[in-house]
Amino acid sequence: MPLRPDGIVIAIDGPSGAGKSTIARHLAERLGYIQIDTGAMYRAAALLLAHAGVDLGDPAAVETFCQNIDIRLELDSGRQIVRANGSDVTDQIRSPEMSLLTSQTASLKPVRKALLKAQQQMGSRGGVVLEGRDIGTVVFPDAEIKFYLSASVEERARRRCEEMNSKGEAVSLAETVIDVEKRDLQDSEREIAPLRQAEDALLIDSSRLSIDEVVKSMEAICRQKIDNADPLP
Repeated sequence: MPLRPDGIVIAIDGPSGAGKSTIARHLAERLGYIQIDTGAMYRAAALLLAHAGVDLGDPAAVETFCQNIDIRLELDSGRQIVRANGSDVTDQIRSPEMSLLTSQTASLKPVRKALLKAQQQMGSRGGVVLEGRDIGTVVFPDAEIKFYLSASVEERARRRCEEMNSKGEAVSLAETVIDVEKRDLQDSEREIAPLRQAEDALLIDSSRLSIDEVVKSMEAICRQKIDNADPLP
């Protein structure tokens, strides 16, 4: 299989709190690839819809609003910045409330349509690492490498709880477990592009693995694929 102009497409799917964004960022850095955080894009869309007071139960209103959204990912001194209609929303989109709202809005067809095209355009040349819920099943079903990164509910809740507490947000582990379970249910039961493991995706359970161990494992697989790929004619 010949390489795309800039390399291969690496898809990382999995449930909330599995560490996809962190893993994708480190993997992209090691490979010299670009990370496309699709989850951040959906969170930004959810934030815009919430701030505008759009009725999520009104498909026409959602579709009209989504025609005018502009969500971009930028790098600033090595840090990814998420801009929604010109505003930096990087920190605002990471609250537990926004996680649940994102799961609801990501199931809406107009939202997915608006962001799908942008994601495919950004990754079409290859040399990218994308993470989300449906990268290997919908966004890039032809991705050269697909990973499904998961971890136990308890471990994912522990990580999320520590993250929120470190930011000064007082949340308990019990509350976070409930939030993670709700998010899993919403993601797996939504009608459009539900969370599922692609048939050709490699399953990685990170429950007992460090970030470095996961990244090294993925990097070895990716480099083997890159080295064995045919050059463009």
